[in-house]
Amino acid sequence: MSPTETKESTKREIAVEVPAAEVQRETEALVQKYQKLARLPGFRKGHAPASIIRQRFSEDIKTEVVEALVPRYFRREAEKQGLVPVSQPRVSDLHIHDGEPLRFKASFEILPEIKVEGYKELRAEKPVIEVTDEEVQQALNHLQEQHANFEGIEGVLADGDFAQVALDGTPKDGEGQPVHMDDVLVEIGGKNTMPEFTQYLRGASAGDEKTFEVKYPEDSEDQRLRGKTFDYTVKVLSLKKKNLPELNDAFAKELGDFTGIDDVKKRVRENMEAEKTHTAEHEAKDKLVSELVKRNDFEVPEAMVDRQIDVRLERGLRALASQGMRAEDMKKMDLNRLRAGQRAQAVQEVKASLLLDRIADLEKIEVSDQEIDHEIEALALQTKQTSEAVRARLTRDGALDRIRNRIRNEKTLNFLYHQSA
Repeated sequence: MSPTETKESTKREIAVEVPAAEVQRETEALVQKYQKLARLPGFRKGHAPASIIRQRFSEDIKTEVVEALVPRYFRREAEKQGLVPVSQPRVSDLHIHDGEPLRFKASFEILPEIKVEGYKELRAEKPVIEVTDEEVQQALNHLQEQHANFEGIEGVLADGDFAQVALDGTPKDGEGQPVHMDDVLVEIGGKNTMPEFTQYLRGASAGDEKTFEVKYPEDSEDQRLRGKTFDYTVKVLSLKKKNLPELNDAFAKELGDFTGIDDVKKRVRENMEAEKTHTAEHEAKDKLVSELVKRNDFEVPEAMVDRQIDVRLERGLRALASQGMRAEDMKKMDLNRLRAGQRAQAVQEVKASLLLDRIADLEKIEVSDQEIDHEIEALALQTKQTSEAVRARLTRDGALDRIRNRIRNEKTLNFLYHQSA
């Protein structure tokens, strides 16, 4: 039996035949199982005649025979023909009759033959990394802000002051969740303060209560507030002034194990250079992969694309949930439209993964057990579990191979980046 190759190079169809004797053996085993378990009127449990069992449970037995034999003989025939399926087979033309072989056809997808070309000629952009004095100063200013303290003041609120308030917000159109905060600081005239809060709280004193309307822009950082209008009732609890620490050696020692403020500046510069280097490498590697995919065009199995779309959607929905989107709002989303929107990028990602895997084969790039152990230890630390528990979960979920493949692809990408110098 030779596989039928359809137009797409990743699709195959094979015809499979299960010998009549094997079908008979499986059928007899099931009849005996049903005899032991079946409860039929007029017969003690386990004593119903085989002929009645065959008649009474004919369709159930036939279904179980198919479920037992089709996967087993599909795998056997695929292996015989040297085919490695990457999708579940779609079974058609199923024929099962007493005393005859079980016959069926199975359609499935396989990996394409990938002859990766041009990867040794790839060249990565390697920009000069520079951190300016102004950038270092901005980082130090941010440290100042993080360690600021607030003291109470008297009088009325002016720009630069902070109002300690309790507030209640109600969506004007009735859609969305109300907002309630017992104690929050609002900077009058602050760059992140909604203009309406500054307008209505400027000049207020402790004990004052203000009511006003706020319309949030469509690009608001908070997903729950985008484009919505809220009615607010805000009570001023107290007035505060922010005090910033001086950028001196005493402040440096408060921050940690630093000899002085110059040591802080040095460490800040080093961290910023490392971050810029990491970002530049990441962008350069993305461009390398894009160029690699562009140079090597081939068909990709739809099953792999669908799985990658699932991964991208799950990642996106988790991000939306972390931004505050409610589960009921997610259910209203058009998943078919979302899947279609993810398809092009998913195809690129599958192609990139297959190409990197092929290059790893050619360059004999492998992942050691120590590298897997290191990854497991990192996950254990992150999830506050033991390494043994994490390994057991990953083994149970079949995730160890995925981790190994990811690390292998990362090592291959590093190889491409460094050999392109």
